[in-house]
Amino acid sequence: MSLYFTATSTADYDRHQYKVVFKGGKKVIYCETWEAAQHIWFQWAGMKAIETIEVCDIKRNEPLGFR
Repeated sequence: MSLYFTATSTADYDRHQYKVVFKGGKKVIYCETWEAAQHIWFQWAGMKAIETIEVCDIKRNEPLGFR
């Protein structure tokens, strides 16, 4: 596992939420900000316990229009 970060998107991170997935899928933590996800990564990186951090789009409740 890499101990560095690579960018796969140039989109603004404030438009996303993050899902920290631990190895074996036994634990998942959802984060509202990149800083929170990064903090968890650095806490657990030494133990090699995290499998991935997934970038999730924020689902917006948009109006359906006139009915």
